[in-house]
Amino acid sequence: MLPPYARVHSPADTIPVRHLHQSIGKSKKPITVVRWTPEGRRLLTGGHTGEFMLWNGTAFNFETVMDAHYDQIQAGVTSLSWSHGHDWLISGGQRGDIKYWRPNFNNVETIDDAHHDAVRDLAWSPSDTKFLSASDDTTLRIFDFTGMSCDTTLTGHNWDVKSCDWHPTKGLLVSGSKDHQVKFWDPRTARCLTTLHSHKNTVTATRFSRVNNNLLGTSSRDQTARVFDLRMMRDICILRGHEKPVSSLTWHPIHSSLVSTGSEDGSLYHYLLDEPNLPSGQVPTIAPYDSPDPANTPPQVIYPAHRIQYAHSGTIWSLDWHPLGHILASGSKDNFTRFWSRARPGETSYMKDRFHIGEEAAEAQGTWNRGFGRRQMREEEEQELQDEAESLADQKKPPGQSLPGIQIAPLGGVPQMDGSGTQGTLPGIGAVQPPSQPQMDPGRLAAILSNQQPLQQNNFPPSTGIPGFSMPPAMTGTPPLNFDIGELQKQLASQGVSLPQNFPPQGFSSSPGLAASLGSGGLPGLQGGGSADRGYGR
Repeated sequence: MLPPYARVHSPADTIPVRHLHQSIGKSKKPITVVRWTPEGRRLLTGGHTGEFMLWNGTAFNFETVMDAHYDQIQAGVTSLSWSHGHDWLISGGQRGDIKYWRPNFNNVETIDDAHHDAVRDLAWSPSDTKFLSASDDTTLRIFDFTGMSCDTTLTGHNWDVKSCDWHPTKGLLVSGSKDHQVKFWDPRTARCLTTLHSHKNTVTATRFSRVNNNLLGTSSRDQTARVFDLRMMRDICILRGHEKPVSSLTWHPIHSSLVSTGSEDGSLYHYLLDEPNLPSGQVPTIAPYDSPDPANTPPQVIYPAHRIQYAHSGTIWSLDWHPLGHILASGSKDNFTRFWSRARPGETSYMKDRFHIGEEAAEAQGTWNRGFGRRQMREEEEQELQDEAESLADQKKPPGQSLPGIQIAPLGGVPQMDGSGTQGTLPGIGAVQPPSQPQMDPGRLAAILSNQQPLQQNNFPPSTGIPGFSMPPAMTGTPPLNFDIGELQKQLASQGVSLPQNFPPQGFSSSPGLAASLGSGGLPGLQGGGSADRGYGR
């Protein structure tokens, strides 16, 4: 199967119609937010327990859990957002705090009094120097990331602010509130630019498209989602079909015409903006783009291209696409995190699974067994418990030593590289120093150098017989640590051995294990060793 990048003009082939996997944590609490890591290898989830949970993006097994926004009175992770540079993560909590995290999930800093109520949404500026927060205290705030300080407070909503977003390329903010309003803001002046009154109930999500920057998607408890064109400052599409309030919305990262929404009844719908998919008997409508009077033409009505009516048994709080666009993750009030993908070529059996037709109908058709489903869920929970027990051991390591769930042995013998700030040791050796080689008597060394003592050849291979080649003398030890060059000179002179001119070099001091014949030429085999104006070769 080709990735979505290879089929940019076929968004219908990317619709995630098939259930891939489901995961549930040991706490069995609602999942309020799901976010893929920037490289797509893991899925990060946050819930009512105030914990982060990491799930493997390939095997979908549990990797690790860590406290994030835990409080005995108000625990809960309510929002997450990765920076555009992928090097920082910010999270908002139920009690109004905002925390900074590194990709290895070390908690770096905390803004305890960011808001007076729950932080419902977060968004980064295009430069990553500032970020925007929305809260149930009716305000939005712009924070300086480095200074950890609030630069501006945006006031104008009359009720809880449920969502916000920062335009990916422009200095433009958007927010949605419980007062049914969608507002646009200028981040430089903190002034409200305009207000849209299209929705008739709480606005639950506001998201700019990252592919087509002129489009804004919103969802609401009025059972609809809408798409606005910023150039016209009006809604061009109204997405219908949901029978309950729409609680979440997300754009596909590659296809600008694919929008996915989740509802409070657990249904998951996928819309194609260029395919109305009208039910039989419905009068078709035209897009404002095709009308001679676009300003006064009603928005085009779009119905789902695909419906997963029983995706969850509770409210779908959060949706997030894998960066490659082939897997959609959903987090729900039913405590489950589920993964959805494209169907295999020619596969149609998914249309009869319990997520499309319900458990009772699937059991009647033989595509799902209630007893097997319970046993499978029990086995999955046992597996998650085992994975969690194994992963908790990693959390006891010194911070910064390794990524969660990945054990890395310390680098021995290198200062500041074993995670503890001190010099480590090699595995299996410990702190015991290896034994030193036996020392050689200076008199014997002098005799060998003067060729007055027979050379011992028994430690070398047999002679090669090459004319003019003689084996080097056997060195049965090393000079002592207190070896004296002057004493060696006297012994060699008494035996009639002449030393080279200018030996030893001026300023030369004896070093353990170095032969005195190095002279001023540097180390054997290195011609001059380089100079001050010549670097090492590449």
